[in-house]
Amino acid sequence: MDGFTPVSALAGGALIGTSAALFLLLNGRIAGISGILGGLLTPPSRETGWRAAFVAGLVLAPFAYAGLGGSLPPMTVDASFPLLVVAGLLVGFGSRLGAGCTSGHGVCGIGRGSLRSVVATGTFMAVAILTVLVVRHLVGA
Repeated sequence: MDGFTPVSALAGGALIGTSAALFLLLNGRIAGISGILGGLLTPPSRETGWRAAFVAGLVLAPFAYAGLGGSLPPMTVDASFPLLVVAGLLVGFGSRLGAGCTSGHGVCGIGRGSLRSVVATGTFMAVAILTVLVVRHLVGA
């Protein structure tokens, strides 16, 4: 949180909320990343195109931003590759267990007034806080 700027955070949040609302209004779909990506891992269907375009947009957007003159922050990963693999598998398992991820429940579900999403997001946040407490303060990593 060294470079936190409230204006850019507010603008980013407004863009995420607006795009999630437009995605729901125009396509009738929830912009939950785990569900969209999970749909790409099943046999091809008539939904493959929009799912692939959505994921491609997530991956390519920073490059487009940089190409238009924006500056991207440096990216460093301090974890080992095996730890990243385990973490990724745990996130995938948790998303499956929770019937969605933070984007689906936290952004879209709460915005729709879903009690299930409020509980899921509260659980995600509590586990994240506990994980940081254990890893950073008790284990000392």
